[in-house]
Amino acid sequence: MPSLDDLRKRISSVKSTQKITKAMKMVAAAKLRKAQEMAEKGRPYSDKMEIIIQNLSKSISDPQNAPKLLIGTGEDKTHLCVVMTADRGLCGGFNTNIVKKAKNYFNRILKESKNLKIITVGTKGLDQLKRDYGKYVIKKINFKDKKKLSFDDAEVIGKEIVDLFKNEKFDKCVIFFNKFKNVMTQEPQTQQVIPAKQDKDDKKNEYSSYEFEPDEDEILEDLLPKNISTQIYKGFLENAASEQGSRMTAMDNATRNAGDLVEKLTINYNRSRQAAITKELIEIISGAESL
Repeated sequence: MPSLDDLRKRISSVKSTQKITKAMKMVAAAKLRKAQEMAEKGRPYSDKMEIIIQNLSKSISDPQNAPKLLIGTGEDKTHLCVVMTADRGLCGGFNTNIVKKAKNYFNRILKESKNLKIITVGTKGLDQLKRDYGKYVIKKINFKDKKKLSFDDAEVIGKEIVDLFKNEKFDKCVIFFNKFKNVMTQEPQTQQVIPAKQDKDDKKNEYSSYEFEPDEDEILEDLLPKNISTQIYKGFLENAASEQGSRMTAMDNATRNAGDLVEKLTINYNRSRQAAITKELIEIISGAESL
């Protein structure tokens, strides 16, 4: 049984940890509001970008010679997976959920005897993937030194992906990130960026009555690389909000658990102290009676 001194030290240690988790919860709550606002503002732009590309793709005069970023290589042998996680921990299941989603995709690809290539964005994802999938990782990217990610950072990754595609290093590219729903819920997402997602619906194109200058092919040649960077930036914004929401929830749970533990330790301490006092009293009384 722990001594009274050990229990006192343990209670003091847990209380110190509780103060830290409470402070981290408050910091995450403060950051969450802005991150959530940015994620929600970024969604209409990225969604509209995809819709415009889908509509333009329906107006192409020669679909067979359309940009490769739109129609792909015609093969489905090599898949490039961009796994976007955080560079910091203590955020509950945020990183684990993304990696779990990615692993399920990897296993399916490998089971179909297709080639797999991975780009990790964020150290936490790499830490969880390197043991089983380290040999498939072709590039490791992290932004540890940056407090806030910008569109320029997304463009760096987007350019890397486009260059690999132009050099015929892969046929299909998907990105993995968490979509922010609310503080309690973040949904892992798998989004295909190459070839561009196309609407299978044969409804009349709302832009069919317009004439484009320059033509659709030239517009798409410029828009498609930007769309890849835009979707990656959307993933950054969604991840940022999801990370803070997950951290806030995790730190709140940790603070509550620390409070429960302090309560239990305090009860044990009081019982041990009472037992020690009772023992001393019995010894004193027994000594007095023997005189």
